[in-house]
Amino acid sequence: MFSWVSADYSVSVTSTKRTDEGFASTAKLFNAASPAEITLGNSSTNMPETIARAMEPIIRDNDEFIVSDADHEGELPTPARGSASRSARDSNYTTGYPSLTRIKNPYAVSLRIEDLVPLLNQNTRLVAFTACSNILGEFVDVESVVKLVREKTSGLGMNVEQRFRSIVLRMRLIVYGPHSAALYTRADSHKQLHSLAHYFLPTGEGSPYKLQPGGPGYERSYAATAVLEYLYSLSPSGDDLSSAFDSIGQHEADIMRPLIEFLVSPEAYNRGVRIVGPESADPQVRAPTISFVVVGDKPVRSPDIVKKFDELGDVGIRYGHFYAHRLFVRLGLDPTMSGSDFSRAL
Repeated sequence: MFSWVSADYSVSVTSTKRTDEGFASTAKLFNAASPAEITLGNSSTNMPETIARAMEPIIRDNDEFIVSDADHEGELPTPARGSASRSARDSNYTTGYPSLTRIKNPYAVSLRIEDLVPLLNQNTRLVAFTACSNILGEFVDVESVVKLVREKTSGLGMNVEQRFRSIVLRMRLIVYGPHSAALYTRADSHKQLHSLAHYFLPTGEGSPYKLQPGGPGYERSYAATAVLEYLYSLSPSGDDLSSAFDSIGQHEADIMRPLIEFLVSPEAYNRGVRIVGPESADPQVRAPTISFVVVGDKPVRSPDIVKKFDELGDVGIRYGHFYAHRLFVRLGLDPTMSGSDFSRAL
């Protein structure tokens, strides 16, 4: 893949091969048609910024970008911010309340597909949304959202294939090891993007340079192969991602269920415990990323709760907005609030 600096000695050949393996294994995780649809970077903040820069030449006056307010801030693409077309703007795909839980728990919010409909119009250029909020923990039906966007924009007389070639899926690879991210860009979308590479480098179909100025980071690329190897090791056959994820899901459900049941119990509710996001323990509904607050007459500050767990040890728990600052502002929850502020927010 990276052959424009010629070096055929054995160590270099091995290094190039291992770098290519990182793209190939990541392509399997995405079920991509080709490793050429994969871009590797140092973070999920870097990836949207890369896409934003590559989109600048194709942004037009009055283009609109729909973004979710449930996302990690680093995962929001910002093509309008850096564009020469200053009339381009963002629209917010906001979190809504499931009708049965709004009164009982004002923090049990969701990204509802029906709230996206009125935002779509003839100026919509890109729709960006999370597949699973790192605060809400709810799985978003990606397929249904994409289907809706295509159907509604077709009804507005738009050329869907032309306008929505830049729908991009990305995956965060934040592990206890290399801090990195991978970006999937469908081949026809990739062709529409402006190259960020040196002017003399090839940027045609299959080129790895277009969205990776300076290269992918060779050690990071090879490190990504360990992710696929680990997942394969969890499947009975040793090479089946579906069964591996089924095993992970079952394990997560087993440890998530008792915690959710406690957090939504009458005892916890009366004490002021409120889950942020869906109150379901169904592994088809949510991930085992569980956020909660303690509010009411006797509120407790999040740092104080975490401190108690830290004293016990062997519990992975943290506090803060985790870069989902827009969501916290919308819910009236800010990590700098005092206990009395939380009480007033409720």
